[in-house]
Amino acid sequence: MSKKTKILLIYTGGTIGMMKDYKSGALKAFDFKKLLKNIPELNQLDCSIHSYSFETPIDSSNINTSHWVLIASTIEKNYDEFDGFVVLHGSDTMSYSASALSYMLENLSKPVIFTGSQLPIGDLRTDAKENLITSIQIAALRDKNKAVIQEVGLYFEYKLYRGNRTTKFNAEHFEAFGSLNYPPLAESGVHLKVYPEYLFRPKKQKSLIVHKKLDNNVAILKLFPGFNEHLLQSVLNTPNIKAVIIETYGSGNAPTEDWLIQNLETAIKKGIHIINVTQCSGGSVIMGQYETSEHLKRLQVINGKDITTEAAITKLMYLIGAGVSEKLFKTVFETSLRGEMN
Repeated sequence: MSKKTKILLIYTGGTIGMMKDYKSGALKAFDFKKLLKNIPELNQLDCSIHSYSFETPIDSSNINTSHWVLIASTIEKNYDEFDGFVVLHGSDTMSYSASALSYMLENLSKPVIFTGSQLPIGDLRTDAKENLITSIQIAALRDKNKAVIQEVGLYFEYKLYRGNRTTKFNAEHFEAFGSLNYPPLAESGVHLKVYPEYLFRPKKQKSLIVHKKLDNNVAILKLFPGFNEHLLQSVLNTPNIKAVIIETYGSGNAPTEDWLIQNLETAIKKGIHIINVTQCSGGSVIMGQYETSEHLKRLQVINGKDITTEAAITKLMYLIGAGVSEKLFKTVFETSLRGEMN
């Protein structure tokens, strides 16, 4: 008789971990020690479920790099004992956290599934139960005694996405996340259907390496008509700034003003990494396709291709923290490390 798959739930905070007190109407943190009692449907899953909660659950708007290190460390500490991990997280910054963890957990060979909900777990119309139950089910999937999912995923409203390909695009609908540049890894309907051709597979199975050094001396600048030199300089002259993502128009286009070119050139010469990421939800940066991106290509601005802003900013923190040299930085950033870009 094969032993039961062991899944660890890691509760960081967020709506999914809240219960409504129907007398007062207030929301209070859910006691995960009573998980099976409150959600008896979990008993039908053929796996052993354990839980770990942050000492102080946090709203995902307050998430920072130290919390990512705590999640990664928790997975590292329990990696050999458990077959899969489900991270319960507020939805607002879930795409950032899923992206960060994808870089931090190098050579991952077990599932790490982020999920959350738009309504509390005790609400009558909640989406929390389905998201939680299916996330655990996905994390427990095995094929020939190996995990089916071997990457950081994000499950929400019947779809499992690659975590570093997602963006939260709706604050009200249950379908809150999208992955416009990469198809779902699995879909939940009458049957749970996994698409093996889209799964991330490391070339060689190596031991897990957990990267805990992240550098947050980075910034995001979104272009808009009327964007001016003072704004650009204020960001580029920020003390200790090491990299700036510029969210450009369309397929990576930007104004051809001399002041923009000169300031970017000066910054690059100073060793500040400039990354071109499109502000469109779908599509890719193709520098040189139009005259309005030729100047960026000429400056050797880093091409973000079809990466999301969430995956780009966390990749910067990871690469700078890892001490990637200035000479190699452009090449490494433009290389897909965890399936985050085509």
